[in-house]
Amino acid sequence: MHIPDWLAQRAAAHPARTALISAAGRWSFAELEQRANLLAAQLVALGLQPGERVAVLARNSVEYVSLIHAAPRCGAALVLLNTRLTASELQFQLNDSGARALLYDAAHRDLAAHLSVPGGSHGVDDLPPPNLPPLGGGTRHLDLNALHSIIYTSGTTGSPKGAMLSCGNHWWNATASALNLGLHADDCWLAVLPLFHVGGLAIILRGAIYGIPIVLHERFEAHAVNTAIETERVTIISVVATTLQRMLDARGATPYPQHFRCALLGGGPAPRPLLERCASMGVPVAQTYGMTESASQAATLAPGDALRKLGSAGHALLPVGLRIGTVEREAAAGEVGEILLSGPTITSGYVGQPAASAAALRGGWLHTGDLGYRDAEGYLYVVERRSDLIISGGENIYPAEVEAALLAHPAVVEAGVVGMPDAQWGQRPVAAVVLRQPVAATELLAFVRERLASYKLPRDIVVREALPRTASGKLQRARLREEMG
Repeated sequence: MHIPDWLAQRAAAHPARTALISAAGRWSFAELEQRANLLAAQLVALGLQPGERVAVLARNSVEYVSLIHAAPRCGAALVLLNTRLTASELQFQLNDSGARALLYDAAHRDLAAHLSVPGGSHGVDDLPPPNLPPLGGGTRHLDLNALHSIIYTSGTTGSPKGAMLSCGNHWWNATASALNLGLHADDCWLAVLPLFHVGGLAIILRGAIYGIPIVLHERFEAHAVNTAIETERVTIISVVATTLQRMLDARGATPYPQHFRCALLGGGPAPRPLLERCASMGVPVAQTYGMTESASQAATLAPGDALRKLGSAGHALLPVGLRIGTVEREAAAGEVGEILLSGPTITSGYVGQPAASAAALRGGWLHTGDLGYRDAEGYLYVVERRSDLIISGGENIYPAEVEAALLAHPAVVEAGVVGMPDAQWGQRPVAAVVLRQPVAATELLAFVRERLASYKLPRDIVVREALPRTASGKLQRARLREEMG
């Protein structure tokens, strides 16, 4: 199936409407269209052929946004590289994805010099002039079945896997999100997630599909985010729990403006104390559940349910299928089981890994490895990643539940709980915390004991300056477990 190119369509219908705002300037849809056309012609001049893949190693910028729109115009797929990886990790992804060329920005020139691809590495600001006029004119279309991007999973078990996402995966995800959140004439989405993350990429694509402006920040900075919400009249932002916490801390007691209608909260189960604080401040939080393999959101709480269903990720977005349990048996209400997903937003598999693809996509469902349950009204509650579940003496302990109890203490800023080997119990829960003020471990344990069963209590609590997190702000439990060992 083919549809008109979303950016070209917006540029033709509303050429003067603002498309992108960043520290470097403001661009209309017509101006962003021109940049994408020029960049597409430059990619062709590099020798990039339809069906080939181009890797990107760069910070958030207008050039990155332009490339996201340019690559499909010359039939290329994007390999989005995490800028926090080492040269050896990046080289693995370049080889594994079959990337033909690498584009980098000035900040990553030295790192790119250590990487090798068949078509060479090129600075995005130093591309040769096109040997053909910039692509333009006529009606361009996107093939919804064509590969749009390859994004590597975090690789908590084994080597990272490159999830293949089509234009259709992204189109249906944007459509599904709009059906849930609604689309307002004055909407403006703030992007602070890195664009190599599926959540950041999704925002850029939604800006063009919806015809709304995107405010792009190079990185998260709480005061800058709060200022942008005011001055640029941001209505929606995508964040994770730690970044939302920092926004609230920087904001103090000042309420957010009424036009700020939604903070999409992803990255794993949110601590209940944070959700309760947001509710008390009138911050409209819509908790969401999704992953790279589902092209971002798969389920999201409707804003109107934010207080009534505190802690829930809502219902599956239309047209995503969601069930708890197995392909053969769906779990009853309240019963914890694996979360399975299906539908047109779901990846077709992992690049070059047919066995891993077949294992993940069994019986027409994506087996996420995440645990959750649905209440009597069908609302999803995400409990934990199956790989993070702690089994101690035969009892299941969900780290997120223990972390929420620790975070309820006023001295605790961040908390991470992992399972460590134990000769008697199999595993024992241990915790790492970041504090805003000194507090004894015995006091924290006494505080948690009032909220949790004794078998869930951390056996050890250590104080850290920071917890290991991904570029999007998610806690890296595997790395924390290694550091705690």
